[in-house]
Formats: sequence, structure tokens, C-alpha cells
Amino acid sequence: MSDLDSALAFSHYATRSIEADPGLRDELSATIDEPFRWTDAHAAIDVAVDSADASALARALRVLRRRVFLHTLARDLSGRASLEEVVATMTTLAEAAIAGATRLHAAALAAVHGMPIGNDSASPQQLIVVAMGKLGGGELNVSSDVDIVFVYPEEGETSGPKTVANREYFDRLGRRISVALADVDADGYVFRVDTRLRPYGESGPLTLSFAALEQYLVTQGRAWERYAWLKARPVTGLRHDELMALVTPFVYRKYLDYDAYEGLRGIHRQIREQSRRRDARDDVKLGPGGIREIEFVVQALQIVRGGREPALQLHGTLASLAVLAQRNTLDGHAVRTLEGGYRFLRAVEHRLQYRDDRQTQRLPDDRAERRALAATMHGATLEAFDTEIDGWRREIGREFATVFESPAEPVHAGRSRGGYGRIWDDPKADAETLAWLAGEGYDDAPALIATLAQFRASPRYLQLPGTSRERVDRLVPALLEAAAEQRVPATPAGAIARRLLALLEAISRRSAYLALLVEHPPLLPRIAHLMGASAWAADYLTRRPLLLDELLDARVLLAAPDWDAWRRELDEAMAGARGDAEASMDALRHFQHAQTFRLLAQDLSGQLTVERLADHLSALADVVLDATLRGCWALLQGSDAPAPRFAIVGYGKLGGKELGYASDLDLVFVYDRDPAAAGDDPVQERYARLAQRINTWLSSATAAGRLYDTDLRLRPDGAKGLLVSSLAAFDRYQRHDAWTWEHQALTRARYVAGDAALGAAFETVRDDVLRLPRDPGKLAADVIDMRKRMAAGHVNRSGSFDLKHDRGGMVDIEFAVQYLVLANAHRHRELARNLGNIALLEIAGHAGLVGADIARAAADAYREFRRLQHRIRLTGAAHARVDPLPQAARRHAVDALWAAVFGAGRDRLESTAGLRGDVRHVDG
Repeated sequence: MSDLDSALAFSHYATRSIEADPGLRDELSATIDEPFRWTDAHAAIDVAVDSADASALARALRVLRRRVFLHTLARDLSGRASLEEVVATMTTLAEAAIAGATRLHAAALAAVHGMPIGNDSASPQQLIVVAMGKLGGGELNVSSDVDIVFVYPEEGETSGPKTVANREYFDRLGRRISVALADVDADGYVFRVDTRLRPYGESGPLTLSFAALEQYLVTQGRAWERYAWLKARPVTGLRHDELMALVTPFVYRKYLDYDAYEGLRGIHRQIREQSRRRDARDDVKLGPGGIREIEFVVQALQIVRGGREPALQLHGTLASLAVLAQRNTLDGHAVRTLEGGYRFLRAVEHRLQYRDDRQTQRLPDDRAERRALAATMHGATLEAFDTEIDGWRREIGREFATVFESPAEPVHAGRSRGGYGRIWDDPKADAETLAWLAGEGYDDAPALIATLAQFRASPRYLQLPGTSRERVDRLVPALLEAAAEQRVPATPAGAIARRLLALLEAISRRSAYLALLVEHPPLLPRIAHLMGASAWAADYLTRRPLLLDELLDARVLLAAPDWDAWRRELDEAMAGARGDAEASMDALRHFQHAQTFRLLAQDLSGQLTVERLADHLSALADVVLDATLRGCWALLQGSDAPAPRFAIVGYGKLGGKELGYASDLDLVFVYDRDPAAAGDDPVQERYARLAQRINTWLSSATAAGRLYDTDLRLRPDGAKGLLVSSLAAFDRYQRHDAWTWEHQALTRARYVAGDAALGAAFETVRDDVLRLPRDPGKLAADVIDMRKRMAAGHVNRSGSFDLKHDRGGMVDIEFAVQYLVLANAHRHRELARNLGNIALLEIAGHAGLVGADIARAAADAYREFRRLQHRIRLTGAAHARVDPLPQAARRHAVDALWAAVFGAGRDRLESTAGLRGDVRHVDG
């Protein structure tokens, strides 16, 4: 028996159909090796529609449906069709049938009543059939009903002799479409139609205007309806964008929507209760570990996260699951379980429906029927089939059980609602309370009590909505307990608690953030640990509470940075905001803040050295700058415009790949002028606008915060110069007009974003300028004079050692290295490479420009100074200053380097009166 005959023999419906029309067998034999061809099918529908004969269309659709069903069955059961092909074929059939029925019956009604005209636009209106459920997801079953909702843009009335209101017109049209698809006649039916997902269900109007739909969703839309409308997809009519602009904000909130948890948990309970019913046990859709549970896991995560992550705003289950996997929202085991189980159960579901063309998902009780079903699953025995399906359903059930279960006890009860709960309910500094807090590790108990009392009496707390205040009341005791358990030597429990309370106060009016903390009890200890480790980190998180979500998954939070993945993720986010400047700026900020926070977490956990952290922060800035440039250019010139011959050059910390968390960006913009152009440069104005727009996107404060502070004064002629320079003009300026300090700054410059060829040309110019021969004596005098000016601008009277600016500190090393580069690069080309101070010192030592031991000791000092500086900045201190005695040896090493480079008598801290130049330009 051929595989076609085996496939057909399994289906009683196929057997009956071919007995009635043997030609179907020949058609299948000729076409089984290719997916269904739609060209002739669409043409046949068009002929029937053009005939204006409803019965002709009904017959054409039913005959087509039989052919599509048999063809899909044959290809699926013979192993030729994937699940994607099967569901796409059935979805295409439904869309074609709906479109054909809509066209024919709309024309028939218009012939009597005229076209419906909108009151607002005074233009003709069309019915929009919104596909819901599996049809909306593009994953229709082989024997399925179609869930649809009928909407139209505007109220009004028709333009013909028998005038009716638009609502009546579209109601009639909706009823006719339903009948055209669902009526059963001698040729069968096309699809059963279910319109109960419309607002108010069966008791509501069959069709709604956009305004009525919006009013319903805003005022009465419920949690399960968000779940249903997630898959909504218009398949007929026009003005789809307007419709989805109403639906999308209902389904997806602007930020991570943890407020949705309670409603989704209710749906979760209903699904679980339904699956436990005896009659659902063998149902592969509704039973335990069934298809519905997979769909719920995926759609629930889409609802919670889709507003913040537009990539998740998809209709199909498999496509959405792939994005959840890509974004590490679900771990690998969960993804494999859900995808594998979905594919297996959908295959079983289709085989159940192929048998008799019935909409069933129930496994047969009869063993012979089950054995026949098992044989279609790659020839499995009944025992092997039962084992496999039970295994899949068991694993799916486990994954379903972990989603939106009630939160763990620590937020609600236990010790946190004992002593700490009592203190929060009535914060009084009595002896018993103070003694108990001291025993818990709070050395500053009176101050803590005062803070709690002030918080509890504050207008912000007292004016909270009831639900939010109840959440705060549950969180504060757990927060105090988490702070006490940190035991951070450098940060007392009271300081951690105050930082946590500041965060709680900052988010108290955003109920979604409170819900996040309530729903995820393990988050509080993680937050407390972070805040105990760094005051700067505490402030960073408090000002950007959206980042709380980053703490949910330690695997993602602590995963090694992947610069290419960064670019892909940001490109995806920017694509979702294309054409919208504000949305693009927010996307950039959300991305940069999230990646910075991940680096911060890895830094505090000891995973990153200071040097490696700076590499990552610099790479992150490169990625953001490149996306910013492309986004600004697309808005100025159009998304299809050729890429600009424009590049961004980074100086200072960015150029030297020594960026810190709060570093600003020193930027210079260059462009490539057409060599054939004469006179005024026609592109300079265009690129000046681009540069200005880039700077605005980077430095403006929006609701999502700020990206970077920028400094553009390192361009030729500084603040007085043009905002952008052609590369030729930049080259001329550097060769003939630049000050020595500008060449010092150039040692730390690099191409960071934009046109790669222009970037390479800039690097050539930089290399050529740095390798120009210079008078060593004049160069030394200029560098020392600039160092004196910097010292005069950073006077330190504290008695502590300023790691950066004081004699023997980091600036001394940087200036010495810059001198070595400018004085010797013409003889030692490798010095012109932008390798960082430590690597350049090593090169200078090997070249004999300074003693190797001196270079090594200065490099070690620089490395340690950077480490100390970084650690101090994490405390939030304004200056990186330390006890001078432990640093004496390192300062002597720096003095030795200075003496070896400039001579022992060349002091860098003398008066600087009359010196010309800009200190800012060499202060990295």
C-alpha cells in the first residue's frame, strides 16, 4: 500500500469523499509532493464572487474546503508536511473564504442600501473581520471553527435609496458571512463560526464601531479578554493600523505588566480546574498537560512583557516561543518541553480530526482506535505512543504549574509578619523594640524607627490606593528582614534598609512594580545584596525601577556580554520604534540602562576586572552610538536613504576604552566630502543637522532618563569651530593648527560608529599625525605646562591622596604616556596604536624609551589606581581619594616614570599663569 493510500485509509471522511468523487484520488496522487497550490483556488473564488451568486460561492468554498482538507491530510500523514505547513494551509483557506464571502455579500447589500458612509470621514466604510484564537494566530486546526469579531470604523448611514444605519448594514453583513461559512448543505460546510469573543459576548451587538470597541476595552475589558485579543488580527477591510492602535494598548501595557498577574492567575486556576475534570482527562487540548496549558504559558508571558518588549507582540505560539527563548525569558528545558510538546500534541489533535472530520481533541477509549491513531505517529505501537504522550503531558504540566502560582510565603507571613510586621504596623522606639532590632543586626535602631515612622506618615504612603498600600504593608517587613540578613561589613543593615525604603517609596505609585516584588519574593534578597554592595548601584536602580525586572533571572543577569547580540537586540528594539523619535530615544535608553545594570551586577559579583568592565561599557557606547546615528539619519532622510558618509570619533575615556558607569562621551563628527565638489560644501549643513540630532538624542532627558552626557569641544577650533568637519579639513587642522594638548587628546581617539571606510580613513589620519616628528624639548615643555594647568584646576586640601589628579596619580601617568607617544611614534610606529596606557608603557619599556622596570611599576600603579578609583565611585563618593600612606610606593613609581620621561627637575605642579589652552581637553 502506498503512503497515500495508507493516509487516506486512516480517515473515514477521506474514504467517503473519494467514494463519492474518485477524481479526488487522482488529484491527490498528482499533487501530494507539493504544498497546496492556491492560484487556481483564488481564481475560482473570484469567479464565484463576480457572479454575485451566493449559492455558487457557497458550493465553490465547500468543494475547495474538501480538496484542501484531503490534500493536507495526505501530506501530513505521509510525512511530507510540517506542522507549520498544515496550520498555514488551513489558515489560508479560512482567510480566502472569509474574504470571498465578505466581498460578495457586501456588494449585494450595497446594491440595495448603498455604501455605508462614515460620519467623521464622509468616506465609504468597510467591514473588518478580526480573526481571533487559532485563526488570529495563523495556526488553525484542520477541523476547526473560526473565532471572529466584526468591527467597522465609523458610525453613519448608507448612501443608497434604502438608507440604513451603518450598524444595521454591518450586522446584516456579519450574519450573511456567518451563514455563508457555517451552513451545512449537500457539499458540507466551510467553517463553523464563533463570534462570542466580541464585547459582551452573545448578549452584545454582532458588530461594533471603533469608538464602541475602544470604550468597551477601556472601561470593561477583563483579564481573559486581554488574553483573547492578543491574537486579534484583521483579515478584511481597511484601516487596520487604526484598529490595532486601539487594541494593542489594551493587551500590552507600556511597561512590564506585573499588575496582570492576579487576573492571569485566575485564568490559570480555571484552566487547571477544567483540566482536572474527569471528562477532560483524555483531552489533548483541555486536559492536564494539554495544548491550552502551553498556549497559556506563552501568552501570559507575552502579556506581562510585551509592552516593554515589542518583539513579543506576535500572534503565533511557536513564533512567540522562539522569541521567549531568544530573550532567555524561558530556560532551555522549558522551551524544549513546550515546543516539543506543542508539536506532538498538535499532530495528535490533527489526526483525531482527520479520522472523521470532527472538531475533537479527545483521545479514543477504544483500543483499536487508539492503535490506529498511534500507527499514524511514525508507526508507533500503542504502548510507545501512550508512553510518549504521557511523558510530554507530564512535563508540560510541570511547566504550567510554575507559571503564576501564588507567591511564596516570605512576603506574606513568617518572621517578616512577626517582629518586623509588628514594628511596621506601629513604629515606636520603645526599649523592647530597640533591643529586638539590635539583636537582628540593626546597630542604628532608633534611626530606623524614625525612618519607618516618617515613611508611614508621609502623604505619598497615605494617599496610595488600597491595593498598593496593602502591597507596601506586605513588603516593608520582608524588606527589613532582607536587609538584616545581608551582613555586609562595610554597609550596616540600617543603611541597606534605608536604601530599600527609598526604592519602595520611589515605586510606590507604580502598582506594577509593587506587584513584581510581591509576586517574586526571592527578588528582595537580591536587591538588598545589590544595595548593600554599592550606594551608587542603589541610586542607579532607584532612579530606574524598570531595571527590577533584570533581577528576575540570575542566568541572564550574569551571562557573559555578547556585543553582537547587543547589536541585534538594539536593532530589533529600534525597528519596533521606526519613524517615532520619542519611542526610538526611549528604546535606546531602556537598552543602555538594562545592559549597564547587567554589567553592574557582574561587576559587584566579582566577575569583571576594571579593565574588562571598561571594555564592555565602551563597546556598549559604540553600539548605542551606531544605532543612534542610523536612527537619526532615517528620520532626517528617510529609511531608504543611502547610508551617510559620516563617522563618529570617540575621545577621552570612550576613545581609550576606559569608560566608567557615569563617564561622559567626548565626541567628534567627521564626514567625507565629495572630492569633485567645489565652493561651499553642500553636505556640511545636512551633516551638521545630523550631528545636532545625534547629540540631542544622546543627552536629552526623557521619561526614560538620559543616555549620556556629551562633550563636543574636542573638535577643531573647539566650541568656536564647526560642529562637523570633513576628514580633509580635520587632517589639515591637526597638521597645521592644532595645539599640543589636541595631539595629546588624539592619542586616545578612535573611530566608534558610522561609515566604516571613513572610520578607517580617520585612523590613517590619526596615525599619520601622531607619527609626525616633533621637537622633544618643546613638546615636553607644552605637556608639562598643561599638566601644571590641570593641577591648578584640581587643588586638593583634604589631606587624602586624590588617585587621579594629585602628584603621583593617574594623570601623571597619562601625560607621561602621551609624551612618549608624540615624541617617539615616528620611530616606533606601534606607539601610535590606541592600546591603553598599560600596554603603551610596556611597549615603551621594551623599546628602551624608559627602563622596563620603571614602566612595569608605573603600569602596576595605574592598574591599582583604577581599581581603587572604581571601588570608591561605587560608594557614591564625589572624589576618588584615599589614605596616602598605603599608596606611597606606587606614587614613587609614578614619580620615577615622570623623572625618566621629563627629567628630575621638570616639576609639574608649579604656577601656570598665562598658559593658553583648555584643561578639559586632556582631562580623561
